Amino acid sequence: MIIEQLHALDHIRESFNGAISRADRFEIGQFLTPAAIARFMSSMFKSGPREVRILDPGAGTGVLFATTVETLLSQEKRTLSIEVVAYETDSAILPYLEETMKRCHSLCISNGVEFHGIIKREDFVSAAIEETRESLFAVPVARFTHVILNPPYKKINRQTAMSRLLYSSDIEVGNLYAVFVWLSMLLLEPCGQMVAITPRSFCNGPYFNKFRAAFLNMMSFKRIHLFGSRKKAFGDDNVLQENIIYHAIRGIEKPKSVTISTSEGLDFNKVRSFSVPYSRVIHPHDRDMFIHLGVDNTDTSPAERMKGFSSSLKKLNVSVSTGRVVDFRAREHLRQHPQQDTVPLIYPCHFEKGFVTWPVESGKKPNAIELSAETSDLLVEAGFYVLTKRFSSKEQKRRVMAAIYDPARIDTRLVGFENHLNYFHKQGKGLPVDLARGLALYLNSTIADQYFRLFSGHTQVNATDLRKMPYPTHEQLLRLGAYVEETMPNQETIDAIIEKECLNGDQ
Repeated sequence: MIIEQLHALDHIRESFNGAISRADRFEIGQFLTPAAIARFMSSMFKSGPREVRILDPGAGTGVLFATTVETLLSQEKRTLSIEVVAYETDSAILPYLEETMKRCHSLCISNGVEFHGIIKREDFVSAAIEETRESLFAVPVARFTHVILNPPYKKINRQTAMSRLLYSSDIEVGNLYAVFVWLSMLLLEPCGQMVAITPRSFCNGPYFNKFRAAFLNMMSFKRIHLFGSRKKAFGDDNVLQENIIYHAIRGIEKPKSVTISTSEGLDFNKVRSFSVPYSRVIHPHDRDMFIHLGVDNTDTSPAERMKGFSSSLKKLNVSVSTGRVVDFRAREHLRQHPQQDTVPLIYPCHFEKGFVTWPVESGKKPNAIELSAETSDLLVEAGFYVLTKRFSSKEQKRRVMAAIYDPARIDTRLVGFENHLNYFHKQGKGLPVDLARGLALYLNSTIADQYFRLFSGHTQVNATDLRKMPYPTHEQLLRLGAYVEETMPNQETIDAIIEKECLNGDQ
């Protein structure tokens, strides 16, 4: 019965997607879960208590809790009773949700299992905050044994009532999907299980620091599933997003290992999985609690090979900062072409063959910024700097792209770096020339880019992320710098140089 229902729900999902414009779905962050993903997610649940309470926030058509019910009924350890609490506010989809709930009831009764289904036509966030708020007179709320969710993906406007409500509850995140996960784990009972599909952007970076800390202090990963292609999970929604599925248990005791699995898309019959130490996914002494997802069960993974780089920016006495010039705030001071009383303004469009080429006559971006009392704090002294782009397109081959700012190529005393760039410096001033060249070569290597992708699930390259990376020693960087002349070597040559000078074991 459930299998027939899943086929029906997939048709409903496709029809619903066809009836509701893609723009409207993006506006509310609504992407209904394909049945294949729902069944795969529910299969992660392990046998648990005999009396089950399932939470499905933002239930849609109910495909997630329906597959969970099916999974529980098929397990060897028979469940005695199942209660489902499903939240959904979209009136257009409620009839399908109600039908799914009825079918789950019939299936449980036919299997001799007591069933109780509740559909809450209210906002999950407001309701969950009220339920989890501690109060002297609060009535204890029954917690859930299972949570399964595909939360809405939408940035939170800081000026909204929801943002103020979250802030008052000490839930500080910038995207709705993290709010749903955060509140869901608070509603889990000890040893309760959660399976979720979300973007992997929470795995690193400063924007999700508080969420990561709350999640990893309360939950323990049992399994993480990665998709080989960002196009496949919600392909018919044209969503280009790096999604992951994870199974986690509420409890502070961390397991010795976590299962990592991968599939190219929705063909879950061809899943590759392996077990890795938990400490390789979440490094025990990492205060930022980055979640490393590029690990594998070999000694040739980027994470293992990066152990050949034993230095850090702190050891090198090098800093990295975000460009000071926010162009839309300094618009009145920008100039399309260099003029008297202006200095160069460097954008990503000025990158060419590993160096900064300035000015760019045909570019859309301004080439200069006025030199005045209002702009003096936005500028740095001319010198050798290594610049990286802060943003890349979703399908770009590289995330980390570096270029050298060479003061000999641009006659100026001061220079401005736009906010779409990060710049490496020493106490606010330029780097020694060979150090700058070696650092740029390293950042443009394949292994550095691969390592960065292990913990970064989005297209931004933030200064915080760059500080977390390991680096070659000072001596190694100087040797690397000797290979950079008028242009940066090609990719194959860069990788061969890195292999020879840093990874051949003869340092």
